[in-house]
Amino acid sequence: MSDQYVWLIWSSAFLLPWAVVYGLFPQYRKAMLWTSLFTMPFGLTEPLFVPEYWSPPSLFNLAVNTGFDIESLIFCFGIGGIGSVLYNLITKHPLQAMDNQERLKPLHRHHYKALATPFVVFPVLYLFTDWNPIYPGIIAMMLGAITNILCRPDLKKNTWFGGILFLLYYSIFLTGLELTAPDYIERVWNIDALSGLYIAFMPVEELLFAFAFGTYWAGVYEHYTWRK
Repeated sequence: MSDQYVWLIWSSAFLLPWAVVYGLFPQYRKAMLWTSLFTMPFGLTEPLFVPEYWSPPSLFNLAVNTGFDIESLIFCFGIGGIGSVLYNLITKHPLQAMDNQERLKPLHRHHYKALATPFVVFPVLYLFTDWNPIYPGIIAMMLGAITNILCRPDLKKNTWFGGILFLLYYSIFLTGLELTAPDYIERVWNIDALSGLYIAFMPVEELLFAFAFGTYWAGVYEHYTWRK
């Protein structure tokens, strides 16, 4: 397979389980669509990561020439919806509205501060450190997950297990990438700028990203919409 289309095919593959879950589980459709539409614009941050983190060949060579690419929007859409419902899907825990008495607890005064944590932490770390941008991204999402738990302790299990489940889910896609495009990771990721640590063929940074993403986004919909 030509490297030119690997990123497109890999990002689009995340849409397949998204479509299956969306079709089979109508109770999660609103959460999936809401989260996916919210996470999709984060694909526009790709210029922060190209070429510092990786340089994927893309449609019309957009990533290399501009930093932006269509595939990143597809990728962010696909992982957002699944990341938000994976824990509930596996455990079969239905989403329920919180009662007014619960919503008035003092912890909830920090509700929006908790949700905003990654969006404050990432630019600070990105601008004032010389780290590869993947590390501020990982730290920002992990701190966001922790502040979400501090504000909503009832989401603790959802958060941590959501991170583990998404890590496993993402690892399956990384494995598929390696099997269908051998050594693509070595060719495209900027390995020299990273830790050099691997689990099997997977850079530890990709796995940390998956876990951090899963922990933060596993509870965002419930947090924002007062669900449990």
